[in-house]
Amino acid sequence: MIAPMKHVDLVCVAADRDRTLERLRALGAVHLDLSGAQGAEFAAAKGDIVDAERAVRTIRKAREGMDAESLELRPREVAEVLAVDRDRDTLKSAAEDLSREIRLYEPYGDFDPELAKKLLAEVEGLRGVADIPETLPAMRLSKMQEKLARVRNRIAIDDMKLAECDEGHILRRYPKLADRMEFAAARELMESSGAVAFVSGWIPEMRTGDLASAAHEEGWGVLLRDPADGEAPPTLVEPPRMFRPMKALFDGLGIAPAYTEADVSVPFMCYFSLFFAMLVGDGAYGAIFLAGTLAMRKKLPKSWFTLLTVFSLATIAWGVLSNTWFGAGIPAGADWPTVKWLGDVTYKNIMLVCFTIGASHLMLARIWNGVCRLPDSTAVAEFGWAGILLFMYFVTNSLVGIFASIPSFMTWVFGVSLVAVFLFSVKPKDLKTNGISLGMLPLNIMSSLGDIISYVRLFAVGLASVKVAENFNSMALGLLSGDKPLWLNMLLAVGTVLILVAGHALNLAMAALSILVHAVRLNTLEFSNHKGVSWSGYAFNPFKKH
Repeated sequence: MIAPMKHVDLVCVAADRDRTLERLRALGAVHLDLSGAQGAEFAAAKGDIVDAERAVRTIRKAREGMDAESLELRPREVAEVLAVDRDRDTLKSAAEDLSREIRLYEPYGDFDPELAKKLLAEVEGLRGVADIPETLPAMRLSKMQEKLARVRNRIAIDDMKLAECDEGHILRRYPKLADRMEFAAARELMESSGAVAFVSGWIPEMRTGDLASAAHEEGWGVLLRDPADGEAPPTLVEPPRMFRPMKALFDGLGIAPAYTEADVSVPFMCYFSLFFAMLVGDGAYGAIFLAGTLAMRKKLPKSWFTLLTVFSLATIAWGVLSNTWFGAGIPAGADWPTVKWLGDVTYKNIMLVCFTIGASHLMLARIWNGVCRLPDSTAVAEFGWAGILLFMYFVTNSLVGIFASIPSFMTWVFGVSLVAVFLFSVKPKDLKTNGISLGMLPLNIMSSLGDIISYVRLFAVGLASVKVAENFNSMALGLLSGDKPLWLNMLLAVGTVLILVAGHALNLAMAALSILVHAVRLNTLEFSNHKGVSWSGYAFNPFKKH
């Protein structure tokens, strides 16, 4: 569910502004819109954060290619790190100038500039000779090379200084910097009028009791009200406990349903797990994902650990059903009923699975809408759309030859559903403003056919992943075919291992990318369009300490 919100107006004594904000931050229940802060105090705090981030990036970049375990880390302040970085940049610029000058004069050898000046002064007309440069260096070539070596040595010293900085010393202070920036923004947001100060925000209805208790203790004036028409409260998604890890995925994707929309966490997680498994398409890859997840258990947030475990287990289960392991199969599993059925050489069965998943996904959205709208008459139109989607499911399977024809009763289902959608989508009083949607009905019906067909990507992408794995296997094992000397076979065996590791690593990366593209799309576009979720909301982010 999406937690109901209350708009809160809070009034306090102006002299207690900072104390009030400290208490609100400790309460951690009120969402304040801090995005418009532009004051000097906020800018200074934000500048400190930017400097801290730049310092950490500088340290990590300086450490690239070094053995981190051999470094003796020392705590350094942000200002020290940035000062060393500025010195290094100055030295690099000087090194570039010296290198450019050395390249210019190197063809003329290690001549003495002072002697050259005397010769040029004595021999008139020598300046016109093209082989002699018009300007002379400030020092001998050998001196420039020595100076360049010293500059490069100082750069190396600065690199080592940066590499030995303990970025953890800076990162541990980062939450305090973030708190300072947000406090400055909140202080700017809190307006005052005479002897009183006031601020507005949003609070979940379930936390209003905590706010009332704090107001009673601090002597605040608090006004709570429901959101008014046109207001857009923040969205706090509160899924059932089993599906609560989905909040981490929503946060990671940076999406949130609007406050007035539905919480789709449950179907999102169920179908996303299925999409993950089919797009990866290989049980061995699922085992690798699971092993990596378990290895990172202590470092991963609990929600992400749960999500990745579920997705990995789903992928392993799909590998068992399809008998696919690193693009190959276990001989003993070749006769499993699921393997035979999914392994149909015409691919009709696996496409049937994809279309069935798609139809169920989209019909769930429409039926859910209908149940939520009862007893309003528009609920009939939503049920009608479910009927149209069912008809389009049979049309899709007929088009690709899975079904020989469309059952005759489905024609009646389509007719009744079409009438229901046409008559009940728009209420008579709204025909002037929304009547155009009826004119778009034929296009929307064809679009629903395309939506179901788009689920075939689960088969296409999953098959592509398996075929890439098979090709890498063939390429690697092909090196070992034929009679060859032992030494050559040993050398080729190393090549075989390298090809297998590199090939399957690449395939794993492509699978991860396909999940971000296709699994997310099917949930946030096809399903969400039918459910009416626009993902136009913004997440509830209470004012609190980090």
